[in-house]
Amino acid sequence: MATCANSDVDLCTIPVVALNVTVRKKLGLYLNPKHAVAADWTAVAETMGFTYLEIKNYEAFKNPTKTVLEDWQARTADASVGKLLSILAEVERNDIVEDLQPLIDEDVRKYCENLRKKSEPPVQVPEVDSCVLRATDTFGLTTEDSEGAPEKFDAFICYCISDLEFVHEMIRQLEQTEHKLKLCVFDRDVLPGSCVWTITSELIEKRCKRMVVVISDEYLDSEACDFQTKFALSLSPGAQRKFLIPVVYKPMKKPFPTILRFLTICDYTRPCIQAWFWVRLAKALSLD
Repeated sequence: MATCANSDVDLCTIPVVALNVTVRKKLGLYLNPKHAVAADWTAVAETMGFTYLEIKNYEAFKNPTKTVLEDWQARTADASVGKLLSILAEVERNDIVEDLQPLIDEDVRKYCENLRKKSEPPVQVPEVDSCVLRATDTFGLTTEDSEGAPEKFDAFICYCISDLEFVHEMIRQLEQTEHKLKLCVFDRDVLPGSCVWTITSELIEKRCKRMVVVISDEYLDSEACDFQTKFALSLSPGAQRKFLIPVVYKPMKKPFPTILRFLTICDYTRPCIQAWFWVRLAKALSLD
């Protein structure tokens, strides 16, 4: 059992997201250069379970170690600090483990401390805390809610406001045709007046079967889209439930988001499959 040097914390219970930028940067400094004798990032990626073709594609990245680590933590439910240290030991890079151990222990300590703080009762009295939904509040989040019967949706649509025209087309194709799907579109369906992050989390986790992410250059700059995507990924580590479906509808200048690269994309920019685009998306959203 891998544990912190100065505590009895089982590092296999600490997710890789606990490691901060400093540790990740140093991992890259160790593993990115090609070594004749010492194992580099390719050996680590292979041990993590990535295929030969995936590893070859990672070679195009400036910092392949960083990309591999991000993809691993997004696609693997047991991507933990302890597992990472075991992999480094397996590829005989104990020099990295020894050098980074103090930094890792500090990151783990901070992570555990933050978890403890989150579990403590809030200082405010319940009436003052406006970002915590009471049970009665969950019935009046959307325009479709009726008394005692919160509306359920086939999919939450994560989009940037500049992509709203495509979202309108999505509504026409999926709601107003034979597919008869029920989409949750924030600007159309959500009632004003409550904490936006809390409402979003409630809808994604408890009201929607899936989430469609409309990917564009503008999406990459949106804090709201970033929060919604990462929250949805946390609900289904490794995409085991096929919960999240990325959609690309126009060419992009910026790189596709790393955390979504392991998911199958619905790509409207490919003329050869546009005729089947909406049928495939509707079928994916209709699955139980």
